[in-house]
Amino acid sequence: MMKFIHTADWHIGKKIHGFQLLKEQEEVYRQLVEVAVKEKVDAIVIAGDLYDRAVPPAEAVLLLNKMLMELNIVQKIPLLVVSGNHDSSTRLATGGPWYEFLNFHLVTKIEDSLKPIVLGNTQFFLLPYFEPIDARLYFGDSSLTTHELAAKRVVEEMKKSFDQNYHQVLVAHLFVAGSLRTDSETEVTVGGLDQVSASVFKDFDYVALGHLHNPNASRHERIQYSGTLLKFSVSEANQAKGFKLIELTDEGNLKNTFYPVESTKSLRVLTGFFDDLTARDYYETQKKDDYLFIQLKDTQIIPDAMNRLREIYPNVLGMERLDKTGLLSKMGQLNKEKIQQSSPRALFEKYYQEVTGDSLSKQQTDLLTTIFAQLKIEEEDQTQ
Repeated sequence: MMKFIHTADWHIGKKIHGFQLLKEQEEVYRQLVEVAVKEKVDAIVIAGDLYDRAVPPAEAVLLLNKMLMELNIVQKIPLLVVSGNHDSSTRLATGGPWYEFLNFHLVTKIEDSLKPIVLGNTQFFLLPYFEPIDARLYFGDSSLTTHELAAKRVVEEMKKSFDQNYHQVLVAHLFVAGSLRTDSETEVTVGGLDQVSASVFKDFDYVALGHLHNPNASRHERIQYSGTLLKFSVSEANQAKGFKLIELTDEGNLKNTFYPVESTKSLRVLTGFFDDLTARDYYETQKKDDYLFIQLKDTQIIPDAMNRLREIYPNVLGMERLDKTGLLSKMGQLNKEKIQQSSPRALFEKYYQEVTGDSLSKQQTDLLTTIFAQLKIEEEDQTQ
């Protein structure tokens, strides 16, 4: 039996709209440790994006070091870790050669991914995030022009080390075709060239992935994303966040258990009219210090709306308007050619209709006529 925790995309040091998340990141990490100790796991897999950026702030480095030391040195749990696209593979690799003596296996280069780490009944292959050019240079093969071709070549090399007396698990940071993205994931390529077909990994007993933040992003039973431990965008507000406990029996049976985690401050969306959201009877029922995106139903101008909301909800991340159909208002839906051919008055009328769902009233039309007439007079005066 092999029992391990599959987690990824910690993004230590990440900020959302200027708000630092280190406290929340440590809170959810603590919940992961509790399960790891209780379940007596054989290993913890971290499938990339330990940091949120290549040069993380000092406080992020201190926190991640504290986390990894507790898991590996205090709890004596083997760690199987790869670098992600947000990590600096060079910086993250510092200390790698002597980490291995503590059963901390950190891989940041293709060449170090081809030979397995053996724990119990399982061979673990650790594949960091890489670009096709990395594979072209390593293999000396100019035909490896896409992630798909490069991944196939890497897997072919890995399979040379497969031992049929063991199960094979791949740890990787990449995008499997058909998986679901969310807004907080960095787009690193154009048009789908970063996609890798699930069939490339068919010979592995389990593929522990990082990169996508939705734990249900993949529909393949044995090719799974763990998702993030925290919510990082509006598109993730309704997602359960956590990690997966994977159990692989000697017979090859797979058990996948999702463990949800919660921080004291969650990311949520509040939708309603301004007067309702700022009414005491309403906001007293809310967890006011959560990280909040506000979606307003109001069509009229509300002076200083954001600051007034933050007097009640101190961690408001942003504010958006909804039209009368309940959809987010978007200004960019007009055809570019039509915009160039439309008069300023026609553009204003169209914009008002898109935002509010209504046409201008007679009173508003008369006011607009007066405003444009005045603007025309002022323009003529300036040209004389």
